[in-house]
Amino acid sequence: MLEFSKKFNLLMQAKYKYELQDVEEPNLYRELFDYESIPKVAFNNRVVPINMPEEIWMTDTTFRDGQQSVSPFTPKQIAHLFKLESRLGGPKGLVRQSEFFLYTPKDREALEMCQDLGLEFPQITTWIRANEKDFELVKASGVKETGILVSCSDYHIFKKMHLTRAEALDKYLGIVKAALAKDIIPRCHFEDITRADFYGFVLPFAERLRDLSLETGIPIKIRACDTMGYGVNYPGAALPRSVPGIIYGLNHYAQVPSAQLEWHGHNDFYKVVANAGAAWLYGCASINCSLLGIGERTGNCPLEAMAIEYASLRGTTDGMDLTAITEIAEFMEQEIGIEISPRQPFVGRHFNVTRAGIHADGMLKNEEIYNIFNTSKILNRPATVAVDSHSGLAGIAHWINSYFRLKGDHVVDKKDPLVAAVKDKVDEQFAGGRNTVMGDEELEIMVMQSDHDRYERLLFHKSH
Repeated sequence: MLEFSKKFNLLMQAKYKYELQDVEEPNLYRELFDYESIPKVAFNNRVVPINMPEEIWMTDTTFRDGQQSVSPFTPKQIAHLFKLESRLGGPKGLVRQSEFFLYTPKDREALEMCQDLGLEFPQITTWIRANEKDFELVKASGVKETGILVSCSDYHIFKKMHLTRAEALDKYLGIVKAALAKDIIPRCHFEDITRADFYGFVLPFAERLRDLSLETGIPIKIRACDTMGYGVNYPGAALPRSVPGIIYGLNHYAQVPSAQLEWHGHNDFYKVVANAGAAWLYGCASINCSLLGIGERTGNCPLEAMAIEYASLRGTTDGMDLTAITEIAEFMEQEIGIEISPRQPFVGRHFNVTRAGIHADGMLKNEEIYNIFNTSKILNRPATVAVDSHSGLAGIAHWINSYFRLKGDHVVDKKDPLVAAVKDKVDEQFAGGRNTVMGDEELEIMVMQSDHDRYERLLFHKSH
């Protein structure tokens, strides 16, 4: 069947139909995943077109998948982070949904506290096991959408659940129909999709879900889960590992609308952000994330990373308040006790801190030379210089300007006598065997000892 595409202005083959391949033996893609060596990336040079949806957004799983990797949050902590997520997402709800557990009294208390905030976004969704009792929990909570685990690789179907593909398909469709019968929107979590038989199971299942969605008028969603982080975004990479191929196939062959597609990645091979960006580019509207990327093993896609990626791809923040990222990081580190790597982009203590003296000299002349963007304006995180044995006069001058918030005519340069005096004290420390970075408090004391009157004037500028 041919159909003229207004999107591409070409005649396109409009109807593809894939039948379930109910194999006797599991397809474990041993040529890619032999388990005794690094998984291989295969190519077939099939390149699919970029197909960025008109609207894209993020969803959050901090309070579900994220909590599985850290000590459980208190309901009060969850409510505070939920408000910060809402602020980050802005009036357009670019942090569109947040996913909750329902199993313990504390889970339900946290969900109810967030419901009571009356925020339009993020919308509250849940995740449940596939049984009748759990559906009752969703219904009682007043939540309209829930995630349902529907594992799709033969690793899970054959080796974990001990089913055939046909039995798994029948089971999953029964679960989805049970959700629809209770007027709950099912979000089907296609677990382990990057090791699944795409044409033999994934597409036939997605097509059945699409038919159910059209029949009932309820937008059944598909979350494509790169559970082990095997996805790659290389052009021409072969399935099952190709992120562009997976998204294009679900969108084009199974005809699942972009708004009903979501990507959920893990960072086992350092590809989580790049893969998420590729999912957007090739037709997936929604990227599932967690704050700071917390989650199973190496973690999920960091929500803060995709907020920045959104602005990069769209050329606008669309109302997002990116300063909330800094407050989220501070709260999670100081109040919840989550350790953030000092060099973690956008949230680590040292992500925009310069150490090398030659770099500090560049920063002193023009901050743009060594800072990725105006981190002070965008993230409320001014660029700073760490003072150690290699900082030199330029590093100390930049520290003084930054710490005392000096602007315009008040800015000191590396030839200032105060800078030289402080450097003498710093050099004395490292000559004596010190090998750690100088702290702000001890540097402030050195400024005071070097020139007390000048120090008083600097304090005045800092306070104003």
